[in-house]
Amino acid sequence: MTDSISPAETNLQAKGKVPFFKFVLTGGPCAGKTTALARIYSYLRERGFEVITCPECFTILASNGLSLDFFGVDGMDKIIQNGVIDIQISMEQGLENTLRAFGKPAVLLCDRGPMDGAAYLSEEKWDSILQERGVNVTDLRDKRYNAVLHMVTAADGAEAFYTLENNAARSEDAATAIGLDRKTQKAWSGHAHHYVFDNSTDFEGKLQRVVDRISKLVGLPSNLSRKSAKFLMKSIPDPRSFPEDVDYHSFEVEKVYLVNQDPDEEAYSFIRKRTTIDKDGNLLGTVYQTTTVQRTADGETVEQKRIITAREYNAAYKSRDSSRHIIVQKRISFLYKLQSFTIHQYEKPSKGLCFLHAQVETSTDGAEQAECKVELPPFLDIEKRLKGTEDEQKFGAYRLSLITNDDLKESSKDSIDSAMVTNPNAVLCGTLWLMLSLKEGVL
Repeated sequence: MTDSISPAETNLQAKGKVPFFKFVLTGGPCAGKTTALARIYSYLRERGFEVITCPECFTILASNGLSLDFFGVDGMDKIIQNGVIDIQISMEQGLENTLRAFGKPAVLLCDRGPMDGAAYLSEEKWDSILQERGVNVTDLRDKRYNAVLHMVTAADGAEAFYTLENNAARSEDAATAIGLDRKTQKAWSGHAHHYVFDNSTDFEGKLQRVVDRISKLVGLPSNLSRKSAKFLMKSIPDPRSFPEDVDYHSFEVEKVYLVNQDPDEEAYSFIRKRTTIDKDGNLLGTVYQTTTVQRTADGETVEQKRIITAREYNAAYKSRDSSRHIIVQKRISFLYKLQSFTIHQYEKPSKGLCFLHAQVETSTDGAEQAECKVELPPFLDIEKRLKGTEDEQKFGAYRLSLITNDDLKESSKDSIDSAMVTNPNAVLCGTLWLMLSLKEGVL
């Protein structure tokens, strides 16, 4: 008699075959997370997704007997945060397994995540927790979630609405709330998809921006007019010269476009690996992701992103588009004036080309949308803002990846130069081939 595998177990083992997304919704006290979670839950359920919310772990503890008296014992803050991480990771894994086993497109909404603990501990205590667990920020921040959505506390920009009456687990005044909000932003800064939602609109507008961002992340139509603003930089910045209050994170990125198997010629997909580098130049860990870009029947572009394993990355790599370069970049992520920025410095191709991406967006109800405003960091040397189709065709990564005839000529010349050093007898054949190709117009 053989043991049979249930349909649920089969679904659980078939990771990647059914869309699954895992998001963190975080922010300062009284930011609107509870209302936003309820809005997102209903919105996604109505559009065919199975949705489960993973509750805030500290609130669970505080609602079941953990009082502020516990913090009266020296060292309890670290013990409690360690416990919160244990509970958070355990709950998330259990709920993720439940959704995956169900076998339908699903979203896990997490009310805060492990990195939130860094906002409530000293840097020394937080680092000791990571060391004792044998993990780093890449493990807790980058590998676990598709995106991090940060809602800014009402105390920062909507002071009249700041209240703690709806959350008995919180006791912060407005100044403390702003401080915790900034620390939480800093803790999650560096995630590849970190979005900050300020109080520049009314609360309904803030909620709509969050829902719109979730829509784009899961591949649904959205009211977002643009996903980022892009600027051409005059020079490559040195992050060590950034102001002391600007905390930055550095990465190495490899981006590989795949052969298009979609009937739509304008659709494309790529895989990416992103390695975190600490300020001493040490490699901390790598996150792998796949992205598919398609157009809907009404012409709107939608993206679907998914975190994948190293094995999946290597398998997909075999289907890379040989007509395109493998893009290699250095990236620097940082926050400035409640805005999330990333510097893209090209290593291959177009070495030295450098762009600044600003993750700021606004919603539109169908009317023509004014250009979103960006408060640029004064410590960066910006040449111009990139706008419209012409700039995108000239400076977009998809365009830059394309191997041109000039690239082929340069590659052939480099090969011959190398042969001159290693095998002079082979140079004649290579030279004759190049001359014949140029004559026939092949290159």
